[in-house]
Amino acid sequence: MSERLVIIGGVAAGTSAAAKARRVNQNLTIEIYTNEEFISYAGCGLPYFIGDHLANQQDLIARTVEEFGKQGIKIFTNTNAVKINKEEKNITIENKTTGQAEVVSYDKLLIATGARAFVPPLEGINLKGIFTLRNIPDSIAIRNYINAEAPKKAVVVGAGYIGLEMVENLLGHNIEVTLIEQNNHIIPNMDEDMASMVTEYLTSQGVIVKTLEQVISFKGQDRVTDIITNNGEIATDFVLLSIGVRPNTEIADAAGITLGAKGAIRVNNRMETNIENIYAAGDCATTTHLVTDKEVHIPMGTTANKQGKTAGENIAGGKAEFKGVLGTGIARIVDMEIARTGLSEKECQALDIEYITKTIKSKNIAHYFAHAREMWVKLLVDKNNRKLLGGQIVGYNGAAKRIDIIATALNNKATIDSLQDMDLAYSPPFSPVWDPVLIAINQF
Repeated sequence: MSERLVIIGGVAAGTSAAAKARRVNQNLTIEIYTNEEFISYAGCGLPYFIGDHLANQQDLIARTVEEFGKQGIKIFTNTNAVKINKEEKNITIENKTTGQAEVVSYDKLLIATGARAFVPPLEGINLKGIFTLRNIPDSIAIRNYINAEAPKKAVVVGAGYIGLEMVENLLGHNIEVTLIEQNNHIIPNMDEDMASMVTEYLTSQGVIVKTLEQVISFKGQDRVTDIITNNGEIATDFVLLSIGVRPNTEIADAAGITLGAKGAIRVNNRMETNIENIYAAGDCATTTHLVTDKEVHIPMGTTANKQGKTAGENIAGGKAEFKGVLGTGIARIVDMEIARTGLSEKECQALDIEYITKTIKSKNIAHYFAHAREMWVKLLVDKNNRKLLGGQIVGYNGAAKRIDIIATALNNKATIDSLQDMDLAYSPPFSPVWDPVLIAINQF
């Protein structure tokens, strides 16, 4: 009999693992159990679906149940996994519609249960008009609400990537937006000096930005009408909570699987947990930071796909390793772009790393083009060994994608001196003769 791989969870990590495992081992029996209706979709595109940049929700679907079926991968949607029995090597699953429970045996188990939006237990939290955004049903609910209720004022709570992308797409619906962040600046994983430029830009776009402000409760009868913070009351008829996620690891914890950073499942670089034949990948799992070599939980779609691929190959008999992440991220707010990778100043300080930092202002392309725009590059370098530690970019018209140069250098543990003469592509429509990243590097 063939070995049986059971996967809990789909979307990025679960489906990537299944597809890779099938390519490596054609004889493996593969089953995916997911509590969602949609098995494989582009979660990062959800804000743009809400903003009417996509014709319909089908544009977000990466692969269907039928497509996986053609590979011999069985998909069971709208199904909750409620218990793992590691001694008997089985899981108990429950049909969400009928409530019927079933015990499913496995030879290898992959936990790819992802993460959920954090929803604080505040007064009024269940009022109509308060949303989170994690999956396709969330995006449909938000889009339908906007179309039906035509909100005039929105409050976005949390100024990370999703919050900022939603600001853009709410502005596209001609909704007045207030952005609230409890930290002392927006985009908390970037430094304040870089984030302040984004704040200034948002203000120029009519967004009201409030920092060092914390939500206390919500008011309204059936529908939200006001949000109460430590600084007062804000009238609103739409609220998006974008204040982080929590890994879905309760089922793993109950089974005796070790948890690590931020309550995520601790895995090694083969995606193995502390329990033999049980693996974990994606937003529910930890990884290693490539600059610090420390365990971290930085949930990103790109990471979930790579971890899933690694897990799938190893489950099927391969010898793959996932070495870790840099926390590389990029986002757009209307026409301003932001990006970061590696460590920020705050992170360096928390780790007692002595560092030097330089920030430069340049143009994204040759200055004599009429559409040339400003961009800023900030680099952090270890004071003692001159290794690159991190970088941040704020700018326009493709400027932020240059973060990949910095991420590549970090991935190779480069010193700032080894990068000063990099042979980067130059042509006036693409870059100044000295690329802004090279200008920043040569400040040290």
